[in-house]
Amino acid sequence: MAAMAKKADIGLFGLGVMGSNLALNIAENGFSIAVYNRELGRIDDFLRDSGPLAGRILPARSLEELVAAIEPPRAIILMIPAGKPVDMQIAALTPLLAQGDVIVDGGNSDFRDTVRRVESLKGTGVTLIGMGVSGGEEGARRGPSMMAGGDLQAFARIEPVVMKIAAKARDGEPCAAWLGPDGAGHFVKTIHNGIEYADMQMIAEIYGVLRDGAGLEPAQIAGHFARWNEGPLESYLVEITAKVLKAVDADTGKPMVDIIQDRAGQKGTGVWSAIEAQRLGRPASGIEAAVGARVLSSLKAERIEAAKLFGEPRGAGLAPEILDDLERALFAGKVVAYAQGFSVMQAASDAFGWNLPLPTIAKIWRAGCIIRSRFLGDIADAFAGDPVPNLLVAPAFATLMREAHPALRRVVAAASLAELPVPALSAALGYFDTYRQSRGTADLIQGQRDFFGAHGFERIDREGPHHGKWGIDEQPVTPGSTTY
Repeated sequence: MAAMAKKADIGLFGLGVMGSNLALNIAENGFSIAVYNRELGRIDDFLRDSGPLAGRILPARSLEELVAAIEPPRAIILMIPAGKPVDMQIAALTPLLAQGDVIVDGGNSDFRDTVRRVESLKGTGVTLIGMGVSGGEEGARRGPSMMAGGDLQAFARIEPVVMKIAAKARDGEPCAAWLGPDGAGHFVKTIHNGIEYADMQMIAEIYGVLRDGAGLEPAQIAGHFARWNEGPLESYLVEITAKVLKAVDADTGKPMVDIIQDRAGQKGTGVWSAIEAQRLGRPASGIEAAVGARVLSSLKAERIEAAKLFGEPRGAGLAPEILDDLERALFAGKVVAYAQGFSVMQAASDAFGWNLPLPTIAKIWRAGCIIRSRFLGDIADAFAGDPVPNLLVAPAFATLMREAHPALRRVVAAASLAELPVPALSAALGYFDTYRQSRGTADLIQGQRDFFGAHGFERIDREGPHHGKWGIDEQPVTPGSTTY
């Protein structure tokens, strides 16, 4: 092994699970890296566990040592919890850095915080890159998908490292890219996580239909997901679902999933994606339903009492033939979730002037990240062609949805009649049906709004704002009356 360079190629602050694995990935790809952690004992543990890669790792015992150990212009990756810790460390690092140095926030930061931090560093000579890193522990170690935003010249400082350590798609293309200024990278990572929420929830709903509707055991359900992973549903989440369902608890001999408490955690990115979708005026109902389902899952005590009051939904009357529809139903739901996510990103791109490259985003999600799946290449092709306002109307996906949405409809209807909750799949179907309805029911809503608030409405036969004559001199119908 070559001797350690006099100065490290890059620095990293934060040796938690993600930071440690990312540092090892960087070292394994031939770069020297200086590392620092607030709990100094963790540095020694990390070096001891690094094996032969320790020769490329330069430990620092303070921020000053970290900065001094890196070749200028310096780049330091922060792998620390989002929020106040990031602000604190940027404030501590900035006085130690020089013109042209770069701080890279590699955590799950709110993109609005990233925009604010980029602005606050103007005039200091130091720039901030907000970079979403997806793939979990294994991705960080073997190759994540990385979504960078900020100054393009600053990104050039870290680009050789980023492209070398990133996951590689089947065609060899690195799954990392600069996506736009200030908060663009962190915004895309937020929407990535929102799609992830929806995808996981839909998978869980199909699992529920198979468990509670068909009465299958986890190992049997695992077989279905393993088979589906060989077809159009091929994806990381479907693959690991089969593995999770097949696993057995060593202590009890029971299926592992059966001894796991049914309360799902969340760290906020799903909520952010739902909020930003609403702010941008682009519905993301599948994501919103998934976030809501996680919140409901946490209300365990309330759900137990509700079950006593109303009874447990147990899939009564579920027709066996509905099992044949589950694969296509899940596929249709996933397409809608991706369509919603890309629609929100397009709206953000327009609103913030980012010019987000949607085909590139789809490409860098093909490997390394949690939502990697077979059809991301098709999504990239769809957005690389003639402009489309929504993935659902891209020719290839329109054909797929014509074939798949009847199965989604049958599954949602059957699950509803069998009292099996499928909130995200239902939301996906509702979005699809509403999106394809040339004349919806918002005419009545506009009439109501004009009646009680004089908000006005548009007419179909002439331009301009209008108001209705609602017979306001007549006695209004009130709640509680016999005619209400």
